[in-house]
Amino acid sequence: MSELAQSVSLPSANPSEARARDLDAALRAASPPEIIAAALREVGRDRLALVSSFGTESAALLKVMADVDPAIPVVFLDTGWLFAETLAYRDTLIDQLGLTDVRSIKPLDADLDRDDPARDLWFSDPDQCCFIRKVEPLRRALAPFEAWLNGRKRFQGGARAEIPVVEADGVRMKFNPFANVSREDINAIYALGKLPPHPLLASGFLSVGCMPCTSRAESDQDTRSGRWQGRGKTECGIHTMKTS
Repeated sequence: MSELAQSVSLPSANPSEARARDLDAALRAASPPEIIAAALREVGRDRLALVSSFGTESAALLKVMADVDPAIPVVFLDTGWLFAETLAYRDTLIDQLGLTDVRSIKPLDADLDRDDPARDLWFSDPDQCCFIRKVEPLRRALAPFEAWLNGRKRFQGGARAEIPVVEADGVRMKFNPFANVSREDINAIYALGKLPPHPLLASGFLSVGCMPCTSRAESDQDTRSGRWQGRGKTECGIHTMKTS
């Protein structure tokens, strides 16, 4: 907002921005279950979704969510390039955690045929590949919802180092229940919940996305250092582009 707009106290063009700031201040020191419960109270189950990649740390957030309400809708972006191990892990966690509303969303065939007929766009233009396989499908998937939950953590570094607990994402709010957690906290959730690790974690994959753009990484490296190696790219776009 400009200094002029501030001086005359013009209302925010997006009410979710002001509400997100208020909630972020109120929930700054809240635990992950408290943040998820607050999101439920704010918009209701039918208007809240959790977006999960079912990656190497996803089970922790899904476990916390399931303990609060296992019927919260879960959006899973099936890009067409996922590891078979990730798809199997998704099914394992659905059964173990008793998740009742997991929605697998795929890219549109028309977008793939138009922009990636040879299915090699990941190599020539990874940003556009992520857009048609993740950003656009997520926009469609989130259309019915007023708020969404995700598993980003500050300790993952990069663009995630300063994320708030609650933020505005276009017309809806984005809750980051794990913003404040540590790696030790994540490990404790896995241990207490007897959660299985992602099958590829033992093979050196610290963060798992699409097959062409995921590499092994050293254990002392940044968690996401194995994503888009050598490209100067650290995010797929769903957290850097507005979803509405």
